[in-house]
Amino acid sequence: MDELPIGRRVAYWRGRRKMSQQVFADRLGKSKSWVDKVERGVRRLDKFSVLYEIADILQVDVQLLLGKDPERRTDALNCIDQVEVEEIRAALERYDSMSAYFDAAPYPPPLADMRKAVNHAWLTYQYGRYGMLTRALPKLLRDAQAADAGYGGDQARESAHLLGQVYQIASSVLRKLGECDLAWLAADRSMAVAQRADDQLLAGIATTRVCNALVAMGRARPALELNVNIANRLAPGGGNDASPGRLSVYGMLLLQGAMAAARIGDSATVDDLLTGAQEAATLLGGDQNHYWTSFGPTNLELHRAAAAVELGDGGRAVEIHHAIAEPAFNALLPERRAHHLLDIARGYAQLGDVANAGEMLLRGDRLAPSEIRCRPIAHEVMADVLRRTRGTPPPPIAELAEHMGVGV
Repeated sequence: MDELPIGRRVAYWRGRRKMSQQVFADRLGKSKSWVDKVERGVRRLDKFSVLYEIADILQVDVQLLLGKDPERRTDALNCIDQVEVEEIRAALERYDSMSAYFDAAPYPPPLADMRKAVNHAWLTYQYGRYGMLTRALPKLLRDAQAADAGYGGDQARESAHLLGQVYQIASSVLRKLGECDLAWLAADRSMAVAQRADDQLLAGIATTRVCNALVAMGRARPALELNVNIANRLAPGGGNDASPGRLSVYGMLLLQGAMAAARIGDSATVDDLLTGAQEAATLLGGDQNHYWTSFGPTNLELHRAAAAVELGDGGRAVEIHHAIAEPAFNALLPERRAHHLLDIARGYAQLGDVANAGEMLLRGDRLAPSEIRCRPIAHEVMADVLRRTRGTPPPPIAELAEHMGVGV
């Protein structure tokens, strides 16, 4: 990367952020032709003001575009910077358990402390505080890996269980922030650790993280097949119990399978999988959070709406949204609610109702700012709202767009 011309570095990071040249040009307030010339090196980037604006839109430190060592960002987005990405990558590349196989492991952190730290990390994620979480992840990963390498006997299973959860947390937040390759790596690690933890349900929910990362990487079909395969193995009945934990993990496998099917336009499979998830939610009897799934009847409806959006049926998504009982919706944790409002913003945008699309973004931002300000898909929706708004956008929308770094 250091040896590439600056235009090529801009093209690289634009690709990493899953932005087309047109979307990037719109956010920058330039033409697509201008962007193309910059990326091909035909036009020079000789104004620092423009370079800083490009870095802000791409959510990278300007030093990366200049081919220098990155520095920490201190902007209002409070999402994730390249230094934090590299710290997380370095933590994921550690193999403490293999080193401990040959040598004595360092003294591991107490498991009681690890339990508290992992629970806190899950809550930080489910409250949508992604900036805080990504800053804590490198140390949490190292501590969990040290615990997994350092404990034996009866404590080995619990330490593996905790490490598997940390990998899942890392995968979930990295995927939301657009770091799909690392999200897949963390999720894949979580599946391997779940086997050592001897917990089929932990392995099952780890499968959903792998599949989410695959979908984000454009591999929806293998994600669908894997979700359904593991769901069939964990389904209640036969030799399997119908415990709340199993129903929750089984239900989430079906829901994520439905989302993968929606991504490839298979509406019949979407309906079948949502029906199976509805049966599991009915047996569960209410909204719960076993294995940190937030699974239950209300989350089912949120996924039903999200699948409709993926299928291009924004009207159906909006209908589902209005039918959700407000008390049940408000009882969900902020990440779930803000994520749903982002989906409904996409649904309204599909209908051409940019006013309500913008209102959904504002509501989501009030609940969990990181879910709206830090996610690439939210930036795309905001860019669409601004582009299709006649005249000057309302002040709250313009202000949120500025916070998001999306050009008016």
